[in-house]
Amino acid sequence: MGRTRGGSGAKNGRDSNPKSLGVKKYAGEFVTAGSIILTQRGTKIYPGNNVKKAGNDSLFAVADGTVVYHERMNHKYVSVKAAE
Repeated sequence: MGRTRGGSGAKNGRDSNPKSLGVKKYAGEFVTAGSIILTQRGTKIYPGNNVKKAGNDSLFAVADGTVVYHERMNHKYVSVKAAE
């Protein structure tokens, strides 16, 4: 009869690498087109004017300008006020 030897050892001790999520540019900061404003999982903050959502839910600027955060209808938004 075969016999299994207990070779597995510890079942703990794994951890994933940090993902560096969060705000990269705060309100009032100047951004250029293409700059990442924040990284997130899911849509915690929605894109406003001059901001688009990437495939991984990050928000990025599509125009040069100043970052503005605001709230409307229980949703948080981030916009870029275009530089003139």
